Amino acid sequence: MFSQAAKYAAKAVIYIWTQSLEDRKVGAKEIGSKIDTPEAFTAKILQTLVKAHLIGSSKGPHGGFFVDESHAKFTLKDIIKAIDGDNLFAGCSLGLPKCSEKNPCPLHFEVVKVRKELDIMLTSKSLKHLAVEVIKGETRLSAVV
Repeated sequence: MFSQAAKYAAKAVIYIWTQSLEDRKVGAKEIGSKIDTPEAFTAKILQTLVKAHLIGSSKGPHGGFFVDESHAKFTLKDIIKAIDGDNLFAGCSLGLPKCSEKNPCPLHFEVVKVRKELDIMLTSKSLKHLAVEVIKGETRLSAVV
């Protein structure tokens, strides 16, 4: 359903939250290692997230990626939009240029229902909240070995 880049981005930001809640900044190498993603691809995704203001970064010996309370409102939907754009949430699923309530494609009304449910799922918890669930051991970011 989500692109590989969006999946990596979501896991990366949740991991960054787990570390930021402990006052740690983390580098792309550590993030990639902890969430099992390629370092170079992870670094590229992280730069996109910084440009979208979904995470912060600082340079220097104590630098790295971080989040703080200014990032606390962001959700998975924000990540997906920053990485993949709005296509999942808008436009005709069959690609018709003028699909609407008055001029629906064959899938229009079903897709509207699915998009509403998807929006609820992706916005019901902040990324910070998801990180707290990981810290508590209620959920995980990596496979059980």
